[in-house]
Amino acid sequence: MIVRELKPGIHALVAIDWDRKLFDELVPLPEGTSYNAYVVVGSEKTALIDSVHPSMTGDFLAALKGLGLERVDYIVSNHAEPDHSGSIPAVLAEYPEAKVLANVKCRSLLIASHGLKPDAFTLIKDQQTVSLGDRTLRFMWVPWVHWPDTTFTYVEEDRVLFSCDFLGAHLATSDLYADDEARVERAARMYYAEIMMPYRPHVKKYVDLLAAMAIDMIGPSHGPVYRRPEFILSHYRAWAGDATRPAVVIPYLSMYESTAKMVAYLIDRLMAKGLSVQPFNVVDLDSGRFAAALVEASTVVFGSPTVLDGPHPAMAAAAYLVNALKPKTRYGGIIGSYGWGNDAMQNSLAKMLPNLAVEWFAPVVAGGVPKHEALAELDRLAEDIVRANAA
Repeated sequence: MIVRELKPGIHALVAIDWDRKLFDELVPLPEGTSYNAYVVVGSEKTALIDSVHPSMTGDFLAALKGLGLERVDYIVSNHAEPDHSGSIPAVLAEYPEAKVLANVKCRSLLIASHGLKPDAFTLIKDQQTVSLGDRTLRFMWVPWVHWPDTTFTYVEEDRVLFSCDFLGAHLATSDLYADDEARVERAARMYYAEIMMPYRPHVKKYVDLLAAMAIDMIGPSHGPVYRRPEFILSHYRAWAGDATRPAVVIPYLSMYESTAKMVAYLIDRLMAKGLSVQPFNVVDLDSGRFAAALVEASTVVFGSPTVLDGPHPAMAAAAYLVNALKPKTRYGGIIGSYGWGNDAMQNSLAKMLPNLAVEWFAPVVAGGVPKHEALAELDRLAEDIVRANAA
């Protein structure tokens, strides 16, 4: 665990999970993750901002004692998800005088998750302040980045923002600060794609909120601390904004190589026209890399064989993910093949994507091995994609 001073009287307590490979049994963690809590000591009172994953409670309590904290007056819960609240019951047992500061939604979730008693809480509202003496905490209730309970905590005098999951990165590193910006950008993009992208309208609103504030440092609940806030805010502004870049993401699979031949043919035609193309075989899909590729891509083309008049189940799962993530993609296409069946697959697949607000290109579906007619249709599809991306 990293215990480091950010500013005099403000410490980061970073529990590093080097070996964790999967989050929520869904999100890949190629570089592990961290769970960040913070201690703010005022002239009169002390506040703990969030806690850590319950598997690391022992180290966390030892770190608090190592700071010489004989008393904790407030435990601020910015978010009730257990990776940030899981050690709160143990902290309350160690510091029974502490009050949990949480909004009404967070309180109900903490009671449900941890069995905390209602009298353990002091409710906070949006823009409410709490004095620690010579320091003031201001709370901002910012629902849907990414839960309805999410709160930002801002130390007014020090201009330090604790942003909870917002602006975070799944990255296990001994670096306290996000100074290796290229590495952090890759992790933060993947994190945004998997967790924040479904809430893009809210993200845009809260980026604007933070841009109007005087902030010297941002401490998220996962990943390194930003001592150059504009670095991460500028990326979020681009990711959540409406602009896309001319790039084509192609999730696909093939049972007897017919669809694979069509995908390869289309890729060659698009690359020859100078477009960026990124294919993903969905049979062994790295959902993190796939989600990250969708963040700014203008176009997604699904390639699937037909199974029982619909897309292959693995493609249906990939389509479910795309639909849930709600990328800002502008154009969509469907290509594929069938054997003894018919070409109804594309209709079933398109119906799985109601959240994808795209202009659909004409589908290209071949019976058996793609022949001259199907290849000519792929040529036309490539031209349509190039033309749309040039507009």
